[in-house]
Amino acid sequence: MPVSKQALDDLALSEAEYEAIVERLGREPNALELGLFGSLWSEHCGYKHSKPLLRLFDAKSPRMLVEPGAENAGVVDIGDGLAIVMKIESHNHPSAVEPYQGAATGVGGIVRDIFAMGARPIALLNSLRFGPLTEPHNRFLFSGVVAGISGYGNCIGVPDVGGEICFSASYSGNPLVNAMCVGLIETSRLVFSTTGSPGNTLMLVGADTGRDGIHGASGLASRSFEEDRELRPTVQVGNPFLEKVLIEACLEVAQTEHVAGIQDLGAAGLTSASIEAAAKGGAGLEIDVSRVPRRDAGMSPYEVMLSESQERVLLLVKQGHEEAVRAILDKWDLECATIGRVTDDGVARVFDGNRLEGQVPVGILTDPPLYRPQGVKPPDLAALQEYDLTKVPPSVQMPEEVLKLLLATPNIASKQWVYRQYDHQVQTNTVVPPGGDAAVLRVKGTQKGIALATDGNGRYCYLDPFVGGKIAVAEACRNVACTGAEPIALTDCLNFGNPERPEVYYQLEECIKGMAEASKRLGAPVISGNVSLYNESYGKSIYPTPVVGALGLLEDVSLRAGVGFSKTDDIVVLLGADEVEGDVSSLGASEYLEAVHGLVAGRPSIDLDAEVAVQRVCRRLIAAGVLASAHDCSDGGLAVALAECCIAGGIGFTGDFRVTGRWDAALFGEQQSRIVVSLPADGLGALESTCAGEGVPWARLGRVGGDSLAIGDLIDAPVSELDGVWRYAIERALEP
Repeated sequence: MPVSKQALDDLALSEAEYEAIVERLGREPNALELGLFGSLWSEHCGYKHSKPLLRLFDAKSPRMLVEPGAENAGVVDIGDGLAIVMKIESHNHPSAVEPYQGAATGVGGIVRDIFAMGARPIALLNSLRFGPLTEPHNRFLFSGVVAGISGYGNCIGVPDVGGEICFSASYSGNPLVNAMCVGLIETSRLVFSTTGSPGNTLMLVGADTGRDGIHGASGLASRSFEEDRELRPTVQVGNPFLEKVLIEACLEVAQTEHVAGIQDLGAAGLTSASIEAAAKGGAGLEIDVSRVPRRDAGMSPYEVMLSESQERVLLLVKQGHEEAVRAILDKWDLECATIGRVTDDGVARVFDGNRLEGQVPVGILTDPPLYRPQGVKPPDLAALQEYDLTKVPPSVQMPEEVLKLLLATPNIASKQWVYRQYDHQVQTNTVVPPGGDAAVLRVKGTQKGIALATDGNGRYCYLDPFVGGKIAVAEACRNVACTGAEPIALTDCLNFGNPERPEVYYQLEECIKGMAEASKRLGAPVISGNVSLYNESYGKSIYPTPVVGALGLLEDVSLRAGVGFSKTDDIVVLLGADEVEGDVSSLGASEYLEAVHGLVAGRPSIDLDAEVAVQRVCRRLIAAGVLASAHDCSDGGLAVALAECCIAGGIGFTGDFRVTGRWDAALFGEQQSRIVVSLPADGLGALESTCAGEGVPWARLGRVGGDSLAIGDLIDAPVSELDGVWRYAIERALEP
């Protein structure tokens, strides 16, 4: 073999894949051609281990305007001639190396995916995972990532309205940084990432091309970290001020008839942008790299084609419209260069001036081998799942102390230290800001609103990938349902370890199966997403962590609910259960079990029929104006949910319910499909009849009022004290 193993390792290509390349080409590829294959056949671009599994998603909805995976992002119709464009992507590996730039360019990249379709970005969310904040390096990563998100997002005029943050030792050394963007567009103005007709022009717009990000897709995002490799050169550097101008210029161009398509330059840079567009257009192309503006001297054609320099967009301009496009870009002071043209022969050719540097059929480049290995259940998983939780005694601490301990854990504590650094009011659409179950934005010019949330629990998926996948979808949908919105679409980011390990592939397959089942049952199709594999450091995988972004639709944004209790003497009800039962099985995989007992064991469970019904009841009651608040029970269980409702409303609660079974399971167990709601007493009849009609059990918990959270003889704590414990826990954890 004329290519060294080291050269193949640098491109994350196996020897068998190299042999397949030679066979398909009928010859040995040169260095540039091999670089193209390395990028487009990478896990990051080619989805070699995940594409067969992603077909399990049953993405059917009359609202869908674009097939999942066919474009830069998913698109759903929301009526009134409008559509939402949305997607979530990972920037995990770059953020582990350079947290500020890794996170910042993650935001920039996902925003370009949205405006490249002609949609104006209207919201950002992020789902983040880090190791424990007790470790200095994790504090460095956490602070750097948050600074990168705020430093970039605040400059581009897109509000950051929500998300979630979790901490676990499994993410030490390999944080997860998932960025989600949502855009709004008139359905008639959608732009696609295709070359259009032969003779069309390729115009590169935005930043000059440098050496940052080379091998980002193949070398950084498609294999595990290794102790002896220097990765900093593979991390891109962002310029949010240029991105803001690029947004406005591209949106203006998209409103014209001058372009056949627009393509963001993200992973694999010019290589993926141009060749994937050619594949969608059934065309070929010629690129002259000598015409690409550069900021680094002496760059080779290989480096130009594989650079992942940020803030660049490829415009596929209709023949004869070049000057009209250039005039628009000149108005925005954006540099553009004509770098090539579309051909009709299906071959990608790269020139450096008059010298042909490489030529490969587009169809071969965009058809990587796919793998469907046999997953194997981790050998120690059965013992963890069957762990006898009855042998775990209730905490020796009093229930009130346990509640305070859980409120102070970084997973449950307020994330205000994070979201106060984000501008969540720019564009003036945000009506429910960060800090609740879901953010809510008005859709200007209509009565409508949209609700947005992200969710995913790696501990659940570690202990039962199939059930954990179902819960990730269910809770994301439940979060938007608690605002009154109907979940209509999902986007996902699948964060897993090395898929070549049978136990990791088992986790990936089972999670996707669970997500697919829940998505279908809840009527919310997965319309877009990203797969991030090889998330492990020094041979140890992260928890399997599927993150689900949910989009909910409110036909009337004024009919919405928030988390906080609001009025003295309102009745508090638990939807989804007819009693507060202390079933020890509900402690499985819970925050309580790990935080108090240092144990990750048991298994989560969910009844999707019950989940669908309780969400429907909650939405109907909010739409009818019956409920004053709604908040789902999740991490920390019922007691934590009640405490959060009190803190959010600045008012107390007195419980008059009876606890059956173990108090710790009743208060802190994480039984799914439950929502805490409050309402005036005269609304109980409507609640009872609505629940009866849907077969949803409910239990009266108590009344709103006073200054304390009181539950029988178990808990009696001033709300102000709980607030202080919960609100500033992250700040305290970050102190040296």
